[in-house]
Amino acid sequence: MTYCLEGSCSIQLSYRDIPTIVTDILLYLSIVLGVQMYKFSVKKNKLILFFFDNVVITMDVKIESSWKEALKDEFQKSYFEQIVMFLKHERALGKTIYPGGSEIFNAFDQTPFEKVKVVILGQDPYHGPGQAHGLCFSVQDGVKPPPSLVNIYKEMKSDLGLEPPTGGNLTKWAEHGVLLLNAILTVRAHEPASHSKIGWETFTDAVIRKISDQKKDVVFLLWGRFAQDKQILVDATKHHILKAAHPSPFSADKGFFGCKHFSKTNEILSKAGIEPVDWRL
Repeated sequence: MTYCLEGSCSIQLSYRDIPTIVTDILLYLSIVLGVQMYKFSVKKNKLILFFFDNVVITMDVKIESSWKEALKDEFQKSYFEQIVMFLKHERALGKTIYPGGSEIFNAFDQTPFEKVKVVILGQDPYHGPGQAHGLCFSVQDGVKPPPSLVNIYKEMKSDLGLEPPTGGNLTKWAEHGVLLLNAILTVRAHEPASHSKIGWETFTDAVIRKISDQKKDVVFLLWGRFAQDKQILVDATKHHILKAAHPSPFSADKGFFGCKHFSKTNEILSKAGIEPVDWRL
């Protein structure tokens, strides 16, 4: 195997080595050295990979059209290319990643940019099978609501008198303008926060800034210290920030219960001439 680090170069490997060695090389060159794959070909059972420095790769990200336009500059940045490469590397090694590829940007698909009026910020996806589907605090149909979501339902009942549903799918909220955004959009199965350092926060910080810069009177619900650290990204002179403890069983009784964020959010929206959220599920 030969390689060079200046200008263009090629790497030749036996086909039987590709599943493990090639993915490691791609990840190393793209993240550590800043080299990007340009093209490849297969000749006589050998895979030839061609690399070039300073090549701009156009990303065709599968995401709702208004967000695709709003975030188009982010998709072309090197950190986003590194996220993509990292996820491909994980899958090539047989790692299970949640949520599935088609649901990584589900929060954006369910709540187009122009419809965002509330942002609820989570940390990273649930890491158990059948749970995560790209919306923070939400789980797929047929899955028992996790403890934090149970406490969210308790506060919703106390605040609005709404009976908790049996399921934990919050898609209806997303369809009514509530962006259910995790700061980290993927996770390795059974390993919480396993993708916390791959660049997702750079991306979701950019999402928050974009909302802050280009919209007005959005209500940000920041539950827990992690979410509250993001308030520096929001222009509080034209948006509204409501803070409370995290709904986790470990902290819900320290300020989440009784916060009345659901009714307060609708009061704020109504005063701004914006249709309130229908919190019914």
